[in-house]
Amino acid sequence: MEIALENSPEIKKSRLNMEQNKEYLNAQLASLKSKFSFEVTPFTYSKTDTYNDYFSQWYTSETKGANGSLTIAQPIKFSDGTLVLKNDFGYQDNYAESNNSNYTGYNNYLYLQYTQPLFTYNRTKMNLERNQLSLENATLAYSLEMLNLERLVSQAFYSIYQKQMAYEIASEEYENQKVSKEIIERKVEGDLSAREELYQAELNLATSKSGMDNSLVNLENAKDQFKQLIGLSLYDEVEVITDINYKPVEINLEKAIENSLQQRLELIQRQISLDNAQFNLIETSAFNEFRGNVSLSVGIMGNNEKLSQVYDRPTKSPQVGITFSIPIFDWGERRARMRAAEIEIETQEIDKTSLENDIIINIRQVYRNLNNLIMQIEIAKQNERNAQLTYEINLERYKNGDLTSIDLQRFQNQLSTKKMEMANALINYKLELLNMKIQSLWDFENNTSFVPQELQNNLNQ
Repeated sequence: MEIALENSPEIKKSRLNMEQNKEYLNAQLASLKSKFSFEVTPFTYSKTDTYNDYFSQWYTSETKGANGSLTIAQPIKFSDGTLVLKNDFGYQDNYAESNNSNYTGYNNYLYLQYTQPLFTYNRTKMNLERNQLSLENATLAYSLEMLNLERLVSQAFYSIYQKQMAYEIASEEYENQKVSKEIIERKVEGDLSAREELYQAELNLATSKSGMDNSLVNLENAKDQFKQLIGLSLYDEVEVITDINYKPVEINLEKAIENSLQQRLELIQRQISLDNAQFNLIETSAFNEFRGNVSLSVGIMGNNEKLSQVYDRPTKSPQVGITFSIPIFDWGERRARMRAAEIEIETQEIDKTSLENDIIINIRQVYRNLNNLIMQIEIAKQNERNAQLTYEINLERYKNGDLTSIDLQRFQNQLSTKKMEMANALINYKLELLNMKIQSLWDFENNTSFVPQELQNNLNQ
């Protein structure tokens, strides 16, 4: 799992998506802090001709200057307003031909302004909540990829284990066939058995050898697929080592369902989709809405030919303005958009309810499968034990000449089949137990929650 988490392309993409959304949220949080900006125009020049109707003459005016503006803007999260402190400073040199006058001096305008939207939703707060939901959704998607990868890795791991078991059983069967062939060779040499029995034993040995070779091919193919899954080099050698200790785990069905409905990541994702649909409805309701905007400003303005005296005769500059946007008729566009947004919410609610039912059904199925597999394991144990005893008894009969090689081959095949059935039953139980852990997000083996640690860390940040 550690190797797969580092090398899996899907995990990498999901992790990058999570990091991207984290940066979007960081950017949104940074946008709520004060913004400092400075604009400077080092030089301007203009020359224009103006016609004077009274004197019926054209006059030329010439302007040169430079100016700069320092702005500090602070968004207000709880009200969606903006508080701005601004200072405009400039120098100008004006000449007007009409009265042959010239003015050279400095001017400065310092003011504090507050702008507040009215009768509409808080866009600043909604954007922040949307970015938080996007990060949570990306983190959930990453955790789901981790859970899915654990399922795939476990299945591939146990698949190699199955193939190894099959190869070991086939090798054991091959060794048994060699012993059988040696026995029948001695009997034929002593004229105790017909030569046809030796031919059959040779055929059984060749068939067993072919089965062992096929098992080895299947094992190597499974290893290559496993290495590709977890991102190992195809030229590396791998061997899985595990001890499948069978110990029935008590499953509390009610606990599994309750914990799943509370913590299943897919349900949280559905709730996020529902929340986003609610945001869409709020945005849609603002389409062609009645809204207003109020702006308040207080400041002082000064100008003088000398920079040090620019505020000798300051002028107070209060401003206030209220603007209303009043829609009159939109041919039902806003109502249709709102209805479409409401339908989207209804659809998301239906999806969430359906998912809850699917989760309950799946957990019940896994619970029944686990109980059934426990019985299958007990049956497989007994069958393997019986098949082993049956083979040993008939091997003695074969040695005594009371059984043909064809009959012994049948008992050998039965023993091999029962051993594989036992191994498969144990593996299926382990995989189904893992499935219950993933479905319910509760580890019944250790009686602890199974919410991925990285998810807990990200959601707590």
